[in-house]
Amino acid sequence: MIDWPWMADHLDELAFRLVQHFFLAAIAVGVGFVISLAAATWVARRRRLRGLLVGTSSVLYTIPSLALFAALVPVTGLSVLTAEIPLVLYTLLIFVRNFLAGLDSVAPEVLEAADAMGYSPRGRLVRVELPLALPLIVGGLRLASVSTIGLVTVSGILGDRFGGLGFFIFEGYRRVFATEIWFGGIPAILLAVAVDLVLLRVQRRLTPWAASEAVATGRQAAGAS
Repeated sequence: MIDWPWMADHLDELAFRLVQHFFLAAIAVGVGFVISLAAATWVARRRRLRGLLVGTSSVLYTIPSLALFAALVPVTGLSVLTAEIPLVLYTLLIFVRNFLAGLDSVAPEVLEAADAMGYSPRGRLVRVELPLALPLIVGGLRLASVSTIGLVTVSGILGDRFGGLGFFIFEGYRRVFATEIWFGGIPAILLAVAVDLVLLRVQRRLTPWAASEAVATGRQAAGAS
């Protein structure tokens, strides 16, 4: 049974935890995005390093989050760094794979045409490859954002300073108080959905040609049937 008066008394704290949750996720996604983009663009044409990067990010992704948080506490203490390091590491595999897939999706003839037009390797990357890879890049951003918002709840194990909405969930379990669990869990779900919808709109704005291609493909399939 939900304790509505308790919820009403804690709306200010909910707002604080919601903002804290969002910024913990945003920092992790932003740092992971920059690291992964730099690494992926550097190894995209280097097959051996590419395999090493994907393999390393895959291994990091398999480390249990609770174990990683616990292992970092003796080293970095109960700090924002302890919360952010695992969150950043878990974004790397998602970003790296999507960035590499996006760069691989650029047709070889497009690359040859860019070279023939006199683009330098950096100019070709910035003006040709990355714009064409945008659908998969933003798709990776959406996936990493939703995943990270979910993982931030686990940081509630660090206590009230860096727990975000996960603080309510862990406190609710500790006190066997279902209302507090829902108080943290439902807003976390709604935050993930809201962020995904916003990024979906951004993706459509940045890649209008992708929607046109999808419509054209659908019409061709309908005509063939």
